[in-house]
Amino acid sequence: MGLRERKKQRTRDALVDAALDLFLTRGYEATTVEQIAAEVDVSSRTFFRYFASKEDAALSLTAEEQEMFLAELVTRPESESPFTALSQSMRAMLGILRELDEAETGRIVKARRLIHSTPSLLAGGMRLVRENERRLVAEVARRMGVPPDDLQPQFVVSLFVGIGLLCLDGPTEDLGDMARRYEDLLTLAERSLRPGWDLPVRPGTAGVVPPPR
Repeated sequence: MGLRERKKQRTRDALVDAALDLFLTRGYEATTVEQIAAEVDVSSRTFFRYFASKEDAALSLTAEEQEMFLAELVTRPESESPFTALSQSMRAMLGILRELDEAETGRIVKARRLIHSTPSLLAGGMRLVRENERRLVAEVARRMGVPPDDLQPQFVVSLFVGIGLLCLDGPTEDLGDMARRYEDLLTLAERSLRPGWDLPVRPGTAGVVPPPR
């Protein structure tokens, strides 16, 4: 990034850090945008250049993770099955998260702690998940050569999103532990499903069970 972009990123990070600290110490509902801006010594107008609302600031890291995941999925080889592409994209994203520095990791841990302890943010986070799920369905449908309203891409993505949510509901905040939990869940899913279950199904054959290999 150039100097201007680095400066903007530093300001954005400072606003997120201030917001998370205030939300966790004073409470999300009790904290105002003006208080967040004052902590960084900027105006409320500057805050709104970066975020549409205090909820937007609180959920910004979640939104960034979802954008990162979708970007990884788009770059996966077309030869991979949809579930494999989704799994490898998640592994790549977790690898990136594990390489973050201490400040960045701490920011993510604080954000997740805040979201899970604040009902309105938990609802907002689920809204982001559902919005991203629709985009994932569109990409998986494209890879499968079927329309987005086809049941196959919807089922594949719903299963994968369920694994991700189960991973996030674990007792640990450590990113390494979360990655291992994800691998355990993924292994369980792969063992439970027939090979080739996520390959495109020819019209009229959805109820036909293929012979054992």
